[in-house]
Amino acid sequence: MNSKVGVHIWLIRHGETEWSKSGQHTGTTDVPLTDAGREQAAALAPILSSQSFDLVLTSPMGRAIETCRLAGLGDRAQVEPELHEWNYGVYEGLKTPDIRKEIPDWSVWTSPIPEGENLADVGRRAQALIDKLIATNGANIALFSHAHFSRVFGAQWATGSPSLGAHLAMDTAAMSVLGFERDVRAIIKWNLLP
Repeated sequence: MNSKVGVHIWLIRHGETEWSKSGQHTGTTDVPLTDAGREQAAALAPILSSQSFDLVLTSPMGRAIETCRLAGLGDRAQVEPELHEWNYGVYEGLKTPDIRKEIPDWSVWTSPIPEGENLADVGRRAQALIDKLIATNGANIALFSHAHFSRVFGAQWATGSPSLGAHLAMDTAAMSVLGFERDVRAIIKWNLLP
């Protein structure tokens, strides 16, 4: 693992959407924020404005871009394609309990995703972004993304393996901070709500 002691990466999940509220897998469908989601995003502003970010990146999806804007960092944000959510392929828009009616042990973390990405694919994408961020001069970086991708990113950061992400819950408009404990990559804070 590359190291750059002193870097802090803030992972910020977008606010609530109708699909995140209902539990539908939302990867490539650009579902907008609900009114509650916009309120959640705006509630991030006082916390994030107290930070000095060297780099602000957002997923290309509207729900992440709007969260970034409402959180007060939209004017500085650059779109980073790698921050997009997991591609759920044929399971896009479905809920896990509905999928399990057909495939009883199905899990996004362990099952094949026809026409989409599997865990290893998302892990490689997260690692490529980690490598890119480590190569920048940024010491304090904000990333606006999605639940599953952020969970994989946090796991990849801390362990070099995406599978820990299955054990990291992340609420809508939650913030997490990655950094170092001495010279070891660590999860400093996880799933903080404003």
